[in-house]
Amino acid sequence: MEIIYFDTLPSTQVYLIEKLTKGELKAPFSVLAYEQSSGVGSRDNFWSGGKGNFFASIAVDISKLPEDLPLSSASIYFSYIMKKTLLELDEDIWLKWPNDFYYNNHKVGGTITQKVKDTLVCGIGINLKNSQNGYKALQSDILPQKLLEKYLVSLEKFPKWKQIFSDYEVEFELSKKFSVHIENYQKSLSDATLCEDGSLIIEGKRVYSLR
Repeated sequence: MEIIYFDTLPSTQVYLIEKLTKGELKAPFSVLAYEQSSGVGSRDNFWSGGKGNFFASIAVDISKLPEDLPLSSASIYFSYIMKKTLLELDEDIWLKWPNDFYYNNHKVGGTITQKVKDTLVCGIGINLKNSQNGYKALQSDILPQKLLEKYLVSLEKFPKWKQIFSDYEVEFELSKKFSVHIENYQKSLSDATLCEDGSLIIEGKRVYSLR
C-alpha cells in the first residue's frame, strides 16, 4: 500500500476523504502526518498534536475486507489489529469498546472509520510520545512511520472477523470498568453483553459502535 508522508496536515482523515471524493486518490492508500492541527475525533472532538505522536488514515476498498466483517464494527477490527501490532512492539495497550486505546486506565488514542462510496477510511491517532488532547502518552520511542508500515503489513493480511473477535471477546472484560457515550448519554459498560457482531446489549437495547 502506498503511503504519503506530510510534515503537517490539519487532518489526515479529512485530506484522504477529500481526495477520494474528488477522485484524485484511490484505495488502497494511506496518509501519515508528523504533526496534525485539527484531526477528527469521536463526537466532533479534535485529535491533534506535535511530532512523535501517530496521526494516520488508511483507505481500503470494502471488497477487500473479510466477508464476515460487520461494517458497523470496522472500528473494532482496525483498532484491534493496531493493538496487536503495538503489542508486538512491546507496548502493552488494550482496546476499550469500541475504538479507544488504553494503557492501564488511561486513554492514549483512538480510531474513527467512515465509509466513502465503496471505500472505508480509517483514521488512527495515538499519543506515542507526548501527552496531548487531554490524554496520557505511551512515552514510546516507536517511530510513527515504522508503526504505520508494520501495521499495514498486518492489516493487509485481512484476518477474518471471527479471528479478531475471538481475541477481543476476552479483552472486552477490561472495558466493563468504564463507560461509553451513546446518543450523548454516558452509559456504564459494567453489565454490557458483547455480541458476535461487535455490538453491545446495554439495558436491554442493542448498541452498535458506528464510528
